[in-house]
Amino acid sequence: MLGVLAMSASCCAGQAERLAVPDVVERHAERTEAQMEATSFREARETGEADLTFAYVPADGFAYRDERGELTGVTIELLRDFAMYVAREHDIEVRVTWREEPAWTSFYDDVRDSSGGVFGVGNVTITEERREELAFSPPYMVNVAALITHEDVPALPALEDIGDHFRDLTALAFSGTLHEERLEAIRARYMPAMRTRDAGSNQEILDRVGAGPEYFAYVDLYNYARARDDGAPLRRHEVGDDDAESFGVILPRGSDWEPIMGDFFEEGYAEGERFRAILGRHLGEELAARLSP
Repeated sequence: MLGVLAMSASCCAGQAERLAVPDVVERHAERTEAQMEATSFREARETGEADLTFAYVPADGFAYRDERGELTGVTIELLRDFAMYVAREHDIEVRVTWREEPAWTSFYDDVRDSSGGVFGVGNVTITEERREELAFSPPYMVNVAALITHEDVPALPALEDIGDHFRDLTALAFSGTLHEERLEAIRARYMPAMRTRDAGSNQEILDRVGAGPEYFAYVDLYNYARARDDGAPLRRHEVGDDDAESFGVILPRGSDWEPIMGDFFEEGYAEGERFRAILGRHLGEELAARLSP
């Protein structure tokens, strides 16, 4: 499926119009086992053309299909703006392949093992450990990890009370994420007898926690807030909040597109009016204000 994305050269607040904007052509592809390869920036600069791959994990508000079936969301619009930036600032004809990655772990591995102009958005937390495997953009959003249970579980008075307060509950751990590491830290410090069960997605966690007072888990604040808005019977235990994270776009380590992505953010994109409007449109104004960088 092919489409053409045409946007004004003034789409990004604070970025001056210097070149006529070539069209950015989009297509959509399903995930395969083949390693992702795309044009390096060096090749794009020499030929004036770039085939870029944008991998994404579907997530409500961030990467989803609207009522018309069009791909949209916070991180989708961010990458579209980046593609237009490349076209305008470097006079390059850009062709984008969107690649849906249903599983977060395979998404992370696929981008890590790729080469050239491959970019991934799956709300990946920037950590020094991950910098050993990947390149990151500057942060586009801060993150709050929320400790949740069913609403029938009384509020946790202090995190150090969790071993007694949640003694009859089982932790749901999303394998390979920092949320799993948080639960393990709770086990080590406060709750050595903690029981755990694996969960394969944020939605599975929300569904199981909302089904009854049997589980506790960490999820990103926006997942909790949207589930509550939809009527899920959840409680957030704010004494367990962790807001020391930021999300970034991921690239293969050593990608020569990393400085170009850095230039895009350096012009103030994440703090600009356009991106703040994108956050508000897809997440709601209150949540957008809480999560803006």
